[in-house]
Amino acid sequence: MSSNKSFSTETSERYARALFELAEEESDLLKTEKNIQSLLEIYNSIEEFKNFIKNPTQSFSNQLEVINQVSLSLKFSKTLKNFLSILVVKRRIFFLKKIILSFLKLSALKRGELSAKLISSKELTNEELKNISVELSKIIGSDINFNFELDKDLIGGFKMQLGSLMIDTSIKNKLKKYEQIMLEN
Repeated sequence: MSSNKSFSTETSERYARALFELAEEESDLLKTEKNIQSLLEIYNSIEEFKNFIKNPTQSFSNQLEVINQVSLSLKFSKTLKNFLSILVVKRRIFFLKKIILSFLKLSALKRGELSAKLISSKELTNEELKNISVELSKIIGSDINFNFELDKDLIGGFKMQLGSLMIDTSIKNKLKKYEQIMLEN
């Protein structure tokens, strides 16, 4: 692991990998992924749940009770329910969102999908995003799912991040480069 990663990122990735390997071992990866996505939806949409999870002063028993109720109502697999209970006992439940996102990345990689971030100076239609995704997928040889953001400060052009690769064709970036050259001379 990279020494540039924070403790929470490293820890989250380790826990996500452990869950991924357990689910794979149990031949339960698809169900676990769907359960994880449901849990992420709840986490993102119910502010009280998010605050409860992030609150380090909650007792083990309260947290375990809530995790058991959520697991029961969403019909989580025994593996996922036990995993969430371990997060509570080890006092790592407040890393839940990072663990979920790391797990979903691992699942996408297993399917041969890559995630990329596309930031544009103008709104793009779903058709345009699909065309960009198809063309880049052909070049790279993997399916690419874009997370799209609009940033009018770019003036024109776009920025794309695919893993550690960053492509910045924005006018804002070009102006910054020219400014730097002028300051150096």
